[in-house]
Amino acid sequence: MNTLSKSLFISLYLTLLVIAAGLSLVGLWREGLFTGWAGVALATWPMVFFFLKLFLTNTARTGANLVGYQAAAWAGTGLTLALGWSGDALAIQLFGSAVVGGVGSTLYVYWYSRFSRQQQAERLKVGSRLPAFELMDDAGNKVVSDEFLGQPTLFIFYRGNWCPLCMAQIKEVAGQYQALANLGVTVALISPQPHDNTRSLAEKFQVPFRFLVDSGNRAARALGIEAENGLPKGLEALGYDSDTVMPTVLITDANGTILFADLTDNYRVRPEPETFIRVLKEHGATG
Repeated sequence: MNTLSKSLFISLYLTLLVIAAGLSLVGLWREGLFTGWAGVALATWPMVFFFLKLFLTNTARTGANLVGYQAAAWAGTGLTLALGWSGDALAIQLFGSAVVGGVGSTLYVYWYSRFSRQQQAERLKVGSRLPAFELMDDAGNKVVSDEFLGQPTLFIFYRGNWCPLCMAQIKEVAGQYQALANLGVTVALISPQPHDNTRSLAEKFQVPFRFLVDSGNRAARALGIEAENGLPKGLEALGYDSDTVMPTVLITDANGTILFADLTDNYRVRPEPETFIRVLKEHGATG
C-alpha cells in the first residue's frame, strides 16, 4: 500500500507542480511581480528545473535532502503570504506555494525518495553468498545466477529506461567498460522492464555487458529488493509493469561471495563507477 501511495503521489505531484508553475507565469504576467504569484513561482520553479535537469542531462545522483530546493519552496510560501494577502487569488496562490511547493517537495525528498531496507541489508550482507535467482536474456533464454561464477561480477539492478537517474548511472558505467574489462569483470544490467526496452538499451550503448530482464520481478523478490507498485502511475501505458526494483548494486567474487552491496535508502543517491573499480582492485581483481 505504501508503494502504491508513492506511485500515485509522484504522478500527481509532477502534474500539480507543472500546473502551479505555469499558473504562476500567467499570474505574474497579468498582475505583476509584486503579487502572491511571485511566491508561487519561487515555490515551484526550482523543483521544475530540478526535474528537467534529471530528464535532460546525465545526472546519476543528487544530494540526499535537496536543501536549497526545499528552502526555495518554503520561502515561496512566505512570499505568497507577504505579497498576496489581499489578492483575490490568495487561496489558489497558497495552494500552489504551500501545498504543491512546500509540502510537495518535502514529501518528495523525505518520503517518496526513501526506502526501508533493513531486510535486504541482512540478506545481501558483505561476506555472504549471493542468493540464487533466475533471469532472462534479450532472446528470452533463461539465465541462472550460477552462470556468473568463475569471475567477479558487477550486478546493477535498475528500475527501467523510464528512470533518468538509472540511465545516467548506466552511461557512467558504460564509460568505464574498458577499465572493468581489464579487471576481468562481468557487468550484468538487470531490470524488470519489457524485453524490447532492454534490447533498445543494449543497442544504444553497444558495450560488452549482459543486458538481462528480471521477468515478473522474480530475481528481485529472491533478493528482497522488489518494489511493488513502484512504477509512477500512468507509465503502464508505455508497457511497463507496475512492480519494479529498488536500485541496487552488488559485486561478487568468482565464488559468488558478495564483496560490495550498495543498498541505497534513497533512489537519488548512488555510488560512482570509481567505487566499483576500487573495490574490485582491493579484492585482487587484475584481469
